[in-house]
Amino acid sequence: MPSSSYRRFEHLRATWPWLPLWTVVALLAIFSHGPMPLYSTRTLAVAWEMWNQGHWLVPHINGQPYSEKAPLLFWLIHAGWFAFGVSDAWPRVLEVLVGGAQLVLASLLARRLFPDRPWMAKATPWMLLAFGYAFLFGLQIMYDVLLATWALAALLCLTPRMQRAEPRWLLFGVCVGLGLLTKGPVMLLHVAFPWLLGPLWNDWADRHRARWYGRGALALLLGGAMLLAWALPAGLSGGEAYRQRLFFTQTAGRVVDKLAAGKDLQNHAEPFWFYLLWLPLMLFPFSGWPRIWVAVAGLRRPLEPGLRFALCWLLPTFVVFSLISGKQLYYPLPELAGAALLMAGAIAVLRERRPHLADNGWLGTWPLGVGGIAFAVALFMLPLLVASNRLHGEWVDSAAPYSRYFSVVFLLLGGLLLLRGRGELRRLAVAGLIGVLALNALFTLTLWSRYDLRPIAHLLGAAEQAGHPLAYTGNYEGQFHFEGRLTRPISELFGDQAIQDFARAHPDGVIVLHVHRPDANDLRYALLAQPFRSSWLVAWPAVSLADLRSGHTPPEPAQPTRVYPADDWRYRTQP
Repeated sequence: MPSSSYRRFEHLRATWPWLPLWTVVALLAIFSHGPMPLYSTRTLAVAWEMWNQGHWLVPHINGQPYSEKAPLLFWLIHAGWFAFGVSDAWPRVLEVLVGGAQLVLASLLARRLFPDRPWMAKATPWMLLAFGYAFLFGLQIMYDVLLATWALAALLCLTPRMQRAEPRWLLFGVCVGLGLLTKGPVMLLHVAFPWLLGPLWNDWADRHRARWYGRGALALLLGGAMLLAWALPAGLSGGEAYRQRLFFTQTAGRVVDKLAAGKDLQNHAEPFWFYLLWLPLMLFPFSGWPRIWVAVAGLRRPLEPGLRFALCWLLPTFVVFSLISGKQLYYPLPELAGAALLMAGAIAVLRERRPHLADNGWLGTWPLGVGGIAFAVALFMLPLLVASNRLHGEWVDSAAPYSRYFSVVFLLLGGLLLLRGRGELRRLAVAGLIGVLALNALFTLTLWSRYDLRPIAHLLGAAEQAGHPLAYTGNYEGQFHFEGRLTRPISELFGDQAIQDFARAHPDGVIVLHVHRPDANDLRYALLAQPFRSSWLVAWPAVSLADLRSGHTPPEPAQPTRVYPADDWRYRTQP
């Protein structure tokens, strides 16, 4: 039997080269532009307000307790700020570290579940790192990548080792508790079915059902106790309204249709087939690889334990997520590791049982290669189409100056995918990873200026430091708080009367208006106007905006309106 030091060396060697490659690409991508509104900016706003106001127990946003999430991610951000100072660099590095840990855990899980197939421990992380949607969402400073890491760690505790078949129940409970402290009770959904269906894939669970369920229930109680150790004192500290949201409506509202249409969840309600419709995107680029579909469709009983584990995890969890009314594409993010396990296992079985299909060139990556080359041709032709007035639009006009450089990248990636022979999976993973990095870079060069809130956030920060009260028309999501280092809440205004009342109470105040398109008044009397997504944000002196809304002419401003991006003529012309 190999020594423990030799096994550790083998495990370390197995992480080469996928872990360094993924880390470099992830760091390049996540630092290519600033934190994305509204996901990343909201997380940073909560962490900043907790840090600045000393709310270590109860998360806060805009001066109010924030019941939507548990505090573990915020605490990890604070730990880095204690060590390195307050900036958005550490939270982004943290996301990369957590994503790398997820890949390592997926590799270890494959090694445990497929002990007779060492190829699986290498193939699974290659497949997981290539998922384009998961990679792009991992660039957000959000909770789900950390949640996926705790889910994988908990499931790893359930799997048998060579020296010990019984799960490590204490570690299982701790990992469940850490997942609960990351995103609340939804953690249980990600780990419940592999445990409940344990006898279907785990021989030890089948022989010792009483211990499996008894000790597993105790471990889940331990995880719940870890959550309650925070939630009970937080509920007492946060007040009655926070306590009600924390213990009841926050979780129930994502399950019950009637509550899912409320203020905070109005964009989450989707039909039951929502995830099935978006599954090809979530599994891209492997959804475009014919060999995967042939391999999965060709699975036949008896299935080995690792494949049974993946099915016991994926199928019931997918059904439950589809039945829950509140849906977002990132909710089943932890299950993508299970999808990688299932697909890699299916490929391994196909190689063994049907080698003629495993080597069939018509089932290779050529459709993706052809698609990559076609995309390269489209990028190359884009400047010609724009110059001839055959194609126009916000994105194409911005992309035309850069598109031919990127066409070379996708031409090379398409050629890589047309190659045949050994290493097909690795070529597909590398092409997928580099391709999504290129798309992220193209986004940074073309559309990031419409997501960059630094100009208006810095203006608001300077206004607050000068003593000016701040307000926002509509629901404020904390998007300016961290970048502007704001220390006081921003008032939310709904309707013209609220604007008039705010201006009378705070004649030196500043109001941020969210408009579809700025008009001549926005570009004449406002302090600043900048594009945001498909609309605009305009910062107004409160009195000037109130005068305009009441039909009066505002006083002429001392300085002209600042329009961003300042070097883009399109944003300086009046609509």
